[in-house]
Amino acid sequence: MLINCHSFYSFKYGTMSVEALIAEAKGKKLDSLALTDINSTAGVFPFIREAQKKGIHPVIGIDFRNGVRQQYIGLAKNQEGFFELNKHLSHHRIKGIPFDAKAPAFQNSFIVYPLPTKFFALRENEFVGVHPYQLNKIVKSPWFRYKDKLVLLQPATFSSKLEFNAHRLLRAIDGNTLLSKLETEEQGEICDMLYSYADMVARCEGHSYLLYNAQKLLEACQFSFYFQAVKNRRDILGSDWEDYDYLRQETFKGALMRYADLTAEISKRIEKELELIQQKGFVSYFLINYDIVNFAHSKGFYHVGRGSGANSIVAYCLYITDVDPIELDLYFERFINLYRENPPDFDIDFSWTDRDEVTAYIFEKYNKGNQEHVALLGSYSTFQSNSMLRELGKVFGLPKTEIESLIYYAGKPDYVPDQYGKLIIKYSQVLHGMPSHLTIHACGILISHKPIHYYTATDMPPKGFPLAHIDMHVAEDIGLYKFDILSQRGLGHIKSAIQIIEQNQGVKVDIREVEKFKKDPKIKEHLRDGHTIGAFYVESPAMRMLLAKMKADEYLELVAASSIIRPGVARSGMMREYILRHVDPERRKTAHPVMMDIMPETYGIMVYQEDVIKVAHYFAGLSLSEADVLRRGMSGKSRSKEEFKHVHDQFFINCEKLGRDPKITAEVWYQIESFAGYSFAKGHSASFAVESYQSLYLKAYFPLEFMVGVINNFGGFYHTEFYVHELRMNGADIQAPHINESDYLTNIKGKTVYLGFIHLKFLEKTSVEKILRERAVNGPYLGLSDFIARVEISLEQALILIRIACFRFTGKSKQELLWEAHFILNKRKTVAVGNELFKKSGFRELQVPELEAADIRQEIVDQIEILEFPLDSPFLLVKDQSVASIKAKDMKLHLGKTVQVIGYLVTIKYTRTVKGEVMNFGTFVDRDGDWIDTVHFPPVVKKYPFKGRGIYLIKGKVAQEFDFYSIEVSCCERMEYWNAGD
Repeated sequence: MLINCHSFYSFKYGTMSVEALIAEAKGKKLDSLALTDINSTAGVFPFIREAQKKGIHPVIGIDFRNGVRQQYIGLAKNQEGFFELNKHLSHHRIKGIPFDAKAPAFQNSFIVYPLPTKFFALRENEFVGVHPYQLNKIVKSPWFRYKDKLVLLQPATFSSKLEFNAHRLLRAIDGNTLLSKLETEEQGEICDMLYSYADMVARCEGHSYLLYNAQKLLEACQFSFYFQAVKNRRDILGSDWEDYDYLRQETFKGALMRYADLTAEISKRIEKELELIQQKGFVSYFLINYDIVNFAHSKGFYHVGRGSGANSIVAYCLYITDVDPIELDLYFERFINLYRENPPDFDIDFSWTDRDEVTAYIFEKYNKGNQEHVALLGSYSTFQSNSMLRELGKVFGLPKTEIESLIYYAGKPDYVPDQYGKLIIKYSQVLHGMPSHLTIHACGILISHKPIHYYTATDMPPKGFPLAHIDMHVAEDIGLYKFDILSQRGLGHIKSAIQIIEQNQGVKVDIREVEKFKKDPKIKEHLRDGHTIGAFYVESPAMRMLLAKMKADEYLELVAASSIIRPGVARSGMMREYILRHVDPERRKTAHPVMMDIMPETYGIMVYQEDVIKVAHYFAGLSLSEADVLRRGMSGKSRSKEEFKHVHDQFFINCEKLGRDPKITAEVWYQIESFAGYSFAKGHSASFAVESYQSLYLKAYFPLEFMVGVINNFGGFYHTEFYVHELRMNGADIQAPHINESDYLTNIKGKTVYLGFIHLKFLEKTSVEKILRERAVNGPYLGLSDFIARVEISLEQALILIRIACFRFTGKSKQELLWEAHFILNKRKTVAVGNELFKKSGFRELQVPELEAADIRQEIVDQIEILEFPLDSPFLLVKDQSVASIKAKDMKLHLGKTVQVIGYLVTIKYTRTVKGEVMNFGTFVDRDGDWIDTVHFPPVVKKYPFKGRGIYLIKGKVAQEFDFYSIEVSCCERMEYWNAGD
C-alpha cells in the first residue's frame, strides 16, 4: 500500500537500490509496492524483476515534480498506462516545460495529488494523497467528505537515520550548497521510510480507509510484461518473410562479389547462418545494420564493422564487416548459437567527423510519424571514491587544500582523520556506487518495434537526440538490443589522408584493396620492424615492441597481436609464452595436448574471447549455453552472479570427471579468469587488423600525407609533436605557421608542411577566421603593416603570430617585428582602423632600426610556449653540451654493458609488479630522432622518478629479448636547460 517509493534512481534524492527497497519491503511483510521515482523510469524493470522474485506485487509509476515540489504521482494501470506516463514525462523533459498543478486526462493511469489547499473536482482516475502527519488537517478539509478519493501517501525514500543523513548530503550536493544552509523544503522528512502494515495502521488510527483505498489502487494496477520477447524493430519491408527473402537475396549477391568461387563450404556456411538468424528472430537486426552501412557508403563515409558480428559470413557478404570468417576459421558459435539469447553485436565505427550524421539518419529513418521508436541508450554516472570525497568535502565547507589532503591520505593505514574527515569517509562509503545522474552510453542506439515510450521515458541531452532512461543491462534484459554506432580518430586519419593525397599528388587511393595490402612487401617490412607510428591500433610502444619481438609480417600474426596486447593475455603471463612458442616451434610441445587440439593456431594459448567458449566446451565439457554464460561473465556482461557461480563450479566438477590434472585445471581457469573484461573476439581483432593494414599502406606509400592526416584528426597515441617528428624523419620540410601559407589545419604542398593555426595555443579561433577570410578575399599579406591594416586584431594576438615567426617572409627579425607591432597597434588605440594610416592603397612598411636576431634557444623557448613543442632540436636547450652518450642505433654494439644515453621523453607507461610495486616503461628519442625504450624497475622509480617532459640523462644496461633492444635503467635524471638569464 505504499504508493510513493523512491530508489536511488531518484537521482541525488533516493538512497536505496531497487534490491534494497524490495528487501526492506519483504522484511516489513508488505505484499505490494509502487516504485515512483522522481522524473525517472530508470529503475522500473529491475524493480519488476526483483519484486516478482520476492513474491511482491510490483506497481510502477512516476513522481512528477518541478524541482523537489511534488505536483502529482502517476501510477500505471497497465502497459498502456506506462506508455502515457512516459510520453507525458518525456514531453516535459525534452521541451523543458514545468508540470502543471493538474495532470492531463490519462486513460490508463491513476493520479494521486498531494493534499491540495484548494478543493477542485477530481476525475474518476484521480485521488488525493494524505500523509500521516496531515490526519488532523484532513478532518477539517472539504476533501474529508470524499473519503473514497483519499489514499495514504507515505513516501518511502530511505530506510534508516544513516540513509536520511545521506539523503541530506545528496540534496546539498545537488543544490551545490553547504549542508548547514540546506533549506528544509529541499529535502524529505525523516519519517519518509518504509513501515510495516501494522505500523501504518497505528499511524493512521481512525483513518483506516486511507490504507484500504491505497491497497485497492495498487490491486487495480496490473502491469504484465514478457521479458523474453524481442522488442526491437521486427520488420523492415512489411513482413517477416519479405525481410528474410531480402536478407537472403542481398547476402548471396554480396557473396558473388566477395568470393571469386562460391564453393560448397561457403554456401553451406551462409545457409547455416541464415537459418539460425531467421530462427532466432534477428533478421531485422541484420537488415538495419546493412541499411546503416549502405547509407554511410552512399555518403562516402568509411566504416569498420567489428564485435562478435565480425564472425559472421552473412555480415561479410553484406559488407557490414571486412573480415572473412572462412579465411580466418572464425568460431561460428561465438557469433550465434541456439543457446544464445541476445543477437550478435556489431560495433560499427565511423570517423569522428561522420558519426553524428549517421546517427541523425537512423533517427530520421526509423521513427514513424509522431511516435518515437529511436533513442540513445542511457547510462549512469556513479559516485566514486575520490569524486565523492571531493563533493562531501565541499558540502561540509572544507577548504580545497584540506579536501585534497583528505583524498591523498584517506585509505592509508596510519591516517587518523579529524571529526569532519571521519564523517566524510563514512558517508563516502554509504554513497559510493550510487548513480549520480543519467548520461549517454558511449555508442548505443535503441530501435523499438512499438514506440520507445512503452519501455522508457526520454530526456534531451545537449547532443540533440532523445535519451532513454534505461542502460544497456536493462535494455538487454527486456529484449531491446542496442545498435552500436561508434566514432574513432583512426578512420578520420585514413579519410583525411586519402583526400590530402589526391590534393597533393593527384593520386586516387582505393583503400578497400585489403587483400593486396596483406601481401605488400613494404607493409610487411613496416610490421616486422615496428615502424608503425600513426597507424591505427599498432603505434603504441608496447605494440611496436610486440610486433618487433614476434617479427610479425602476416595478417594472422597481426590479428593475434591485436588481441595478445590486451591486458587479459599479458596479465596471465601468456603473452610471453605465446611469443616463445611463436618463435620457437620446439616450445610448442610444452602445450597441453587438449589445449593444442582446441587452439592450434595460437599454440594452445587462449588469445581470443571465443577461446573461452572452446576451452569451456571441449576441455571442461560445459554445454554451449553454459560456455556462453562463462564468456559473458568474463567480459563483464553477465548480471547474474548465481548463474556464473554455477558455471564456475560445474567447470571444476566436469574437469574432475574427465580426469584432468587439478593443477592444469586450476591453471586453465586462471587463464580464463585473467581475460575478465579484456579479451577480444577474433573477428573483432581481425577488424582492427584490417584498419591497421589500411593505415600502414598509406604510411608506407604516402608517409607525408598520411602523417598530416593523423595530425589534423588528433586523437593518436602520441602528442602532435611526435607526428611532426615522424614527418621530419620521412623527409618533410616542417614549417611553423605562416601568415600566407597556413590554414586552420596543417597542410602540405609538395614536401613542405605548414603547421595549422589550430596549434597556436593562445590564438583565438575568431582571429584565425578573420585572417583566413581576409586572405581569401584580398590575397596574401604584404607584410606586418599590411596585415594590421587589413585585419582587426589585438596586440596580444599579433604578438603570438610574430613570436612563432608567421611573418618570416618579410626578412625582418622577430625583434624588429615586435617593435613594429607595438608601435602601430598602440597608435591604433587612438586612430580608427579605417583611417588613411591603415588603408591598403597607402601601404608602406614602417622603417625600424635594425635589431639583433634572437638566440636560437630563445626561438625554441617561444615554440614550446606557443606550440607546446619545439620545431628546432630540443637538445640545443641542454645547458651542458659536453655530456658523452651513445646513439640509439648503436645499442646493439653494447649488449649487456652499462651505457649512457641522452633522450627526449616521448611517453611513460605506468604498471605494477606482481607485488604491487610501481614500475615504468619509458620511450625517448635521441639527437638523431631514433627511438629508445627503457625499463625502470621499482627501486629506480623510487630513487629517480620522472619529472615531466624534457631531456633525460639515462644510465643503464643494454638488454635484448627476441632481438628487441632496451635499457634497464639504473639512473635517470632530467638535464638542466639553458636559461636566458645565464
